[in-house]
Amino acid sequence: MTDFPSPTHWKMFIDGEWVEAADGARTDVITPIDRNCVVATVPDGKAEDADRAVAAARKAFPGWAGLHFKERQKLILKCADALEAAAEELAELTALDTGNAIRTQARPETATLVDLFRYMGGVAGEVKGVTLPAGDGQLQYTKREPLGVVAGILPWNSPLMIAAFKTPAALTAGNTLILKSAEDAPLTIVKMAEVIGEILPPGVFNVVTGKGSVIGEALVQHSDVDKVSFTGSTGVGRHVAEVAGRRLAHSSMELGGKSPSIVFPDSNTDEVLDQVVLATRFARQGQSCTSGSRLFLHEDIHDDFLARLVERLKAMKVGDPRDESSDIGCIINQKQYDQIANYIEIGKSMDGVEVAYDGSEDLTVGEPGFYHAPVVFANAKNDWQTSQEEIFGPVLSVIRWRTEDEVVEMANDSEYGLAAFVFTKDIDAGLRLGDRIQSGWVQINQGGGQVAGQSYGGYKTSGFGREASLEGMLEGFTQIKQINVKLR
Repeated sequence: MTDFPSPTHWKMFIDGEWVEAADGARTDVITPIDRNCVVATVPDGKAEDADRAVAAARKAFPGWAGLHFKERQKLILKCADALEAAAEELAELTALDTGNAIRTQARPETATLVDLFRYMGGVAGEVKGVTLPAGDGQLQYTKREPLGVVAGILPWNSPLMIAAFKTPAALTAGNTLILKSAEDAPLTIVKMAEVIGEILPPGVFNVVTGKGSVIGEALVQHSDVDKVSFTGSTGVGRHVAEVAGRRLAHSSMELGGKSPSIVFPDSNTDEVLDQVVLATRFARQGQSCTSGSRLFLHEDIHDDFLARLVERLKAMKVGDPRDESSDIGCIINQKQYDQIANYIEIGKSMDGVEVAYDGSEDLTVGEPGFYHAPVVFANAKNDWQTSQEEIFGPVLSVIRWRTEDEVVEMANDSEYGLAAFVFTKDIDAGLRLGDRIQSGWVQINQGGGQVAGQSYGGYKTSGFGREASLEGMLEGFTQIKQINVKLR
């Protein structure tokens, strides 16, 4: 597949209207499928545009927050229906915009978006307080109130899925929202605004485009933004949390990961192999903060499991993400491609390393797209740079283990704590490790993605705050007011 649509010229969505940047500046959107192909242009927003979006959201907040929950619920569910009707178009645009393969990744991302709008709409009535048994002379109760104006700052790896974690929860709770799309992948978020923008009152939902260091920074610093919900790298997250924290704004951070996948000797099966491959997120080019990028294989099954894993990876097709036959798409941009290549060279230089698989030998696609096949390092050590740092690419470190204590120690020997995967037929052992591993999300005998209703977020430098669940909505997008009334 080589044909691309004629470039489209999108605008930002502010206060229910499609607008250019205040200074008229625009920027090209390059598809990772072809580094020479401009598929769209979007406004290059600046601080003045952030001001416009925040003013619109602030103006809309009292009316939106003051609605009966059933009214917000109806609109959120109407958004879900509209997004479902546009699902295939959103998936196709995701493949073009991000390089994520349409069958293995883009369609599931869109399905998650629809699921979370439906889920949050369904629990809209749970944004409620409690009464306290304070005796006949007192009425003591709490209210859960929205925070106000929320800025959601999105990454480029899975924009629609991350927007799903933030948008319906913030809106259902009664907040107004400004989404700042990723500079390298803005199109699906602007399209999302096109789909749901007319359903929601003006100013309730806004989308701005531009550089994170400019318009994103303006939103983080803005005195009228009550909460910053950020998803991205740990390094940038530290900065965002610090800037928001200076003015004591609410914030939540979903950041990096270096997730362990642990396979017990009783789980050398094809079913587990399927789930381990799923956990690697190679179908997303490894560009996922939950990627199970450290694979701990028990020494009794290490060689056989590794050999079968390599055969499975060889069967995965790296190709045009728009092609139904592609299992793996392409890397987002040159900078990320070069970073992955650099880590691969570091890994190959380590003493005792075995390159169990280098998919570049089987790669049938290449320039002008940013295609990168999986690479597997065997005989890896847990303290290697490639085992400790988030590569955000299709690179897997395979590490031997003997005892539970040893593998738990290695799994926890990381600055990150976002996700973990444990595979064993001994459910007691699985639950033991689930309790001992320092991660915000542990899956036992499965390697899939986040599901609506499950609390998702990290420990340690993987961030703070929870998303995708009722608890996440209540903790992340509301605050409690205590009211005491003397009756007599």
